[in-house]
Amino acid sequence: METARAAIVTGGSRGIGRAIAVELARLGYAVVVNYATRPDAAEQVVAEITKSGGQAVAVQGDVGSPVDRDLIVDRALTAFERIDVLVNNAGITSQGRKDILEATEESWERVFNTNLKGPFFLSQRVANEMIRLMARNKIPDGKIINISSVSGYAVSTNRADYCMTKAALGMMTKLYAQRLADEGITVFEICPGVIESDMTAPVKEKYDRLIREGIWPIRRWGRPDDVGRAVAAVVSDYFPFSTGERINIDGGFHIRRL
Repeated sequence: METARAAIVTGGSRGIGRAIAVELARLGYAVVVNYATRPDAAEQVVAEITKSGGQAVAVQGDVGSPVDRDLIVDRALTAFERIDVLVNNAGITSQGRKDILEATEESWERVFNTNLKGPFFLSQRVANEMIRLMARNKIPDGKIINISSVSGYAVSTNRADYCMTKAALGMMTKLYAQRLADEGITVFEICPGVIESDMTAPVKEKYDRLIREGIWPIRRWGRPDDVGRAVAAVVSDYFPFSTGERINIDGGFHIRRL
């Protein structure tokens, strides 16, 4: 069936991804809620969206897998006949959080596959689909949004692979922004700071203390809906003359101080 607008959100079943999916649905987007391992959580997101009158489908898939990436895109086109927005949100942290001198190739490969190779090649496939859809007047334009992290520039020596993938997402954003501008597709990097989620739960006590001490100017935890609102601003065309831009959602952590 044909839909007004449609979006794919990878890693959309929990945390930041869930907030993004719900916010896009609120704006009228039909949403593909991609998940890797938690069908129950994904179906809860779909249920929340449909209960509010929106459209959504849950699609299992590991973005690090070429077969699964194609499945995600094909399912989106089958369900909604269009893709207007891709949000590359799926990501995993360093396995075991080992010191850089003890880091393993197994963790490297898993983290790079999910956090970098997956978004790169999913963006490639979706961009080509968007170009095809625009040529057929099915969509007016396209947007690709990469969810990176302050770990792209703030080092954690026990999460080297994670930090490196997030840094590379910044360059990937610029590369695709340059290549796709003439095609009518804009590309953005949204850079969250420390956000309340499953990923940060193990270090809650540490960040509670650092927040009290003023590690960033706005003294609170980031929330998933803070990131969801940033995505909403991008897809609502509040930045019509921008592409390749990084939007920091970090409480001001990026500010350097003396």
